[in-house]
Amino acid sequence: MKQIMIALFFLAATLGFTNVNAQQKTTAKKQAKTTTVKAKEVTNTKKMGLKKDGTPDMRYKENKVTKTTTHAGPTKKDGTADMRYKANKTKTTKKTTTK
Repeated sequence: MKQIMIALFFLAATLGFTNVNAQQKTTAKKQAKTTTVKAKEVTNTKKMGLKKDGTPDMRYKENKVTKTTTHAGPTKKDGTADMRYKANKTKTTKKTTTK
């Protein structure tokens, strides 16, 4: 009786492993088909300057946005206004307090 149970166990285990391998092969075929479709999409997006996810690729000149801010006075090396000069300081009004 023990021999029959062991034989059935090995038979069931063998069938289980073969089914797992068969399922993995079909998913590998599906993945291969989807990668060929994605490769075609990538070639189209490179022409437009977009990434795979559809966002603009900032390596291209047409996708870069330049900031055009003008300051009244001199600027620092990084382009921000140099606040040591009167022309760049904002005028504030003094509040009068009544006692």
